Amino acid sequence: MRPAKYLASFVLIVVALYALVFLTGNGSAKPKLGIDLQGGTIVTLTARQVDGAQPSEEALDRARDLIEVRVNGLGVSGAEVVRDGSNLTITVPGADSEGAKGLGQTARLSFRKVLGQPIPAGAAPNTEPPSSSTPPSSGTSTPPSSGQTVAPPPSSGAPQGRPAPNLAAQPSSTPPSSSSAPSSSTPPSTPSAPSNVDPKLAKEIQEAKALRQATDQSILQQAALMLDCSKPDPLRGNDDLDKPLVTCGEKGAYKYILAPVNPPKEDTQTKPDDYSTYSRLSGEDINSAAANKNPNGTGYVVNLDFKSDGGIKWGKFTSANVQQAVAVVLDGEVMSAPTIQSAITGGSTEISGKFTLKEAQSLANTLKYGALPLSFDSSEAQTISPTLGLQSLKAGLIAGGIGLALVFVYCMFYYRLLGIMTILSLALSGVIVYGVLVLLGRWIGFTLDLAGIAGFIVAIGITADSFIVFFERLKDEVREGRTFRSAVPRAWVRSRRTILSADAVSFIAAAVLYVIAVGQVKGFAFTLGMSTVLDLVVVFLVTHPLVAVASKSKFLSNPNLSGLGGAAREGAAHRAAVTGKPGTVKEA
Repeated sequence: MRPAKYLASFVLIVVALYALVFLTGNGSAKPKLGIDLQGGTIVTLTARQVDGAQPSEEALDRARDLIEVRVNGLGVSGAEVVRDGSNLTITVPGADSEGAKGLGQTARLSFRKVLGQPIPAGAAPNTEPPSSSTPPSSGTSTPPSSGQTVAPPPSSGAPQGRPAPNLAAQPSSTPPSSSSAPSSSTPPSTPSAPSNVDPKLAKEIQEAKALRQATDQSILQQAALMLDCSKPDPLRGNDDLDKPLVTCGEKGAYKYILAPVNPPKEDTQTKPDDYSTYSRLSGEDINSAAANKNPNGTGYVVNLDFKSDGGIKWGKFTSANVQQAVAVVLDGEVMSAPTIQSAITGGSTEISGKFTLKEAQSLANTLKYGALPLSFDSSEAQTISPTLGLQSLKAGLIAGGIGLALVFVYCMFYYRLLGIMTILSLALSGVIVYGVLVLLGRWIGFTLDLAGIAGFIVAIGITADSFIVFFERLKDEVREGRTFRSAVPRAWVRSRRTILSADAVSFIAAAVLYVIAVGQVKGFAFTLGMSTVLDLVVVFLVTHPLVAVASKSKFLSNPNLSGLGGAAREGAAHRAAVTGKPGTVKEA
């Protein structure tokens, strides 16, 4: 063989690899670290469909794409959204990653007329379930009739905000007439659930709709009193826009009875231009959203610009409901419920609710990029501080260093010169692995985490095992009476098969683990498989040529220096014992 040819090939590979590292992308020679090594936020979202049905593949892919756009809107680098079955895992690195926890909002915005006055969240509910034939018990509040005066709720904790600069922050003193709410003597029936639904969830959603989206005013009034704003809302993102809604305010201080957004489909009496009850406005009518400082107070607001049709609807609705309260509803939750003071025809409005900058930016981001086709529950949300991530990285590097040191000590003690070649080969293997890590992070977004570091530590043993197989076969050839130089080619041919077989088994195991595993275990399997492949590159292009070079040097082939002297003496003694003649070393 020509060792120089193989070594030159390896040098060319390293040069090309690091040319790509420094001359492409941002030129940074740093691998992309995972959340557990640099700090950040991991959020796992579990999808749920309306009525509890299993979400479709198309809906999950669409939701993943939208959330990915929202993640990019956060302005951080290295964020990613990965789909795992019906779950979406969002990883946002860095210290400023708290905004990731709100990325799973369905962000379905609507404008609903407020029917009656807000009800304090602490109002005592009636223990008897309502029905269409049984009016609410005494003490419950009913929507006031036309002409009555309604006192505004206390200022402390009351929803604040203005859908436009000329909107007041307090409910109107002239409430809408109770006749403005659609009525029916029969509550809606519960439709049969699909076969692939979660029965418990489907039941919760349908029961909530039957009470809180009934078309009978007495049921809505009683549902408002029974509603507990401190509990999770099964109607979050699942409410019907063409039915009334009983829901809570964002802070949980007040409950509201709201009119439908659109007329019911079976309603043939409402004229298309009748905006006295129905706003006909949803998030699809929004053109853009941005967070800005509140010009009339502290905090921040979200400014909305409607599309042309949305601006016309907004103008007609505000014109028909001057001195009436309107609720800005996000995912079935009232963000603010101000009073319309005059018609707003400019096509723009704002949402204010004493937002912080992060809250306003998050809300604007979700509204700007559209509503998700599914509702999500945050099944896991974990924030790791950069300090903890740095400590984890140090621990991983220390563990890898200890593993390398033990391998070095063993090789130097047992193989001497060959041990030095082992150390050099492992170092060169580390050089090529590091370059590949940087490029994979840049090209396919691969992130190195603690599990990946564990894969590399295990791979140290696999790489060292390849060297040991070769060196032990070399010793066997020397024991048979061959010199170091003549033993190298024979030992390489025989050990090569074993090395290829062992690495093939390791790679197959890593590949299978990568396919069937989830989460961080995939990182372990990936680095283990990658290290196994790169092990072959180093053994074929570095270790074997270096041993061949050493075997041709009179100084390096010294048996005492190479570590093969003991093997040669053992071989000579064995032949002398068998033949009765002094042992000799034969040249191949």
